[in-house]
Amino acid sequence: MSGIPDALNAIPVLGIVFQLVGYLLANLDSISNTTVAIAVPITLAALCGVLCERSGVVNIGLEGIMLTAAFVGWFAAAAAAGAIGTGTPSPFFGATLPLIIGVAAAVVAGMLVSLLHAWLSISLRVDQIISGTIINIGAAGITGYMYSLISAQSLVGAGQFEKYVVPQGVVDLPIVGWLINAVLSQGPVGLLTIAIVIFLQVMLFRSRWGLRTRASGEHPRAAETVGIDVIWLRYRNVVASGALAALGGVWLSMEQTGNFNAGMTQGRGFIGLAAMIVGRWTPLGAFGAALLFASVGGFSQSLTISHPTGNLGDLINLVPGEFWEALPYIITIVVLAGFIGRSIAPAADGVPYERESAS
Repeated sequence: MSGIPDALNAIPVLGIVFQLVGYLLANLDSISNTTVAIAVPITLAALCGVLCERSGVVNIGLEGIMLTAAFVGWFAAAAAAGAIGTGTPSPFFGATLPLIIGVAAAVVAGMLVSLLHAWLSISLRVDQIISGTIINIGAAGITGYMYSLISAQSLVGAGQFEKYVVPQGVVDLPIVGWLINAVLSQGPVGLLTIAIVIFLQVMLFRSRWGLRTRASGEHPRAAETVGIDVIWLRYRNVVASGALAALGGVWLSMEQTGNFNAGMTQGRGFIGLAAMIVGRWTPLGAFGAALLFASVGGFSQSLTISHPTGNLGDLINLVPGEFWEALPYIITIVVLAGFIGRSIAPAADGVPYERESAS
């Protein structure tokens, strides 16, 4: 019986496939854990987009919001740690007062940037694509410049949140142990993201707020005739969505690394937009699409930790390392291209709304 796997692996072409499946199964725990972690900021960016576009406002400034929040949160936490000390980490994900202050500052920063986008898009009726582009470019330039100034002062960060450690007995459960471990072995932002996905899915399709939000994104004038304040609702949703994208920035600078680097979002905001479209503007769909895109990153990171052997390893050695870095973006483009025309955006998405004159 032991010779059967060797015989299968020796089959031309199909042998490579069998080796790949074997490698994936052998490294399922690490790949799944990494995939869920990578999907967190993408999911939060996608949820931000869902909340905006379901109410009728296009927001491509997700990258800028995340980057701003990542910088402000890291800086606020570092400044607080310098003023009051880091303190003793609590049993709750190793949280300290400076880290909590940093999260609060990041969320406020994200909401303020979203408020700027709402004012430009809703009140001034500026082209919403241009508004989002301005936010992305401005955030990249300002945070990069500010970080270069602060790094010269040798400012020390406040650390980072710890991940939840799943009991080994749960991890060893047959069939589902690896899945429970992948979902739960995250930090506070990662676990909160999963809860937010479920909450928004229910609220968007099973609540009065969700009905009003979808009505404002589909038929704003009809919504206005039944007493819905479309402009105020759009403002609230866009500003609230900024908090979601801000949590994505918190994950980058205070949960994944404990530090800030210029341009550290690395296109995650745009991948989040793609996940939103592939997920058909639904929270659960966006989360599923984010996991799909993140799985490529999980696989590529696994290759650096546990490199496959045999013919599969020889084949992977022939592929330049830059290809694996670019692969998540390539997959995003390919999948998104396949969904263009199949996913239909809300009818009034991106269309500025102006109330009719009373006269």
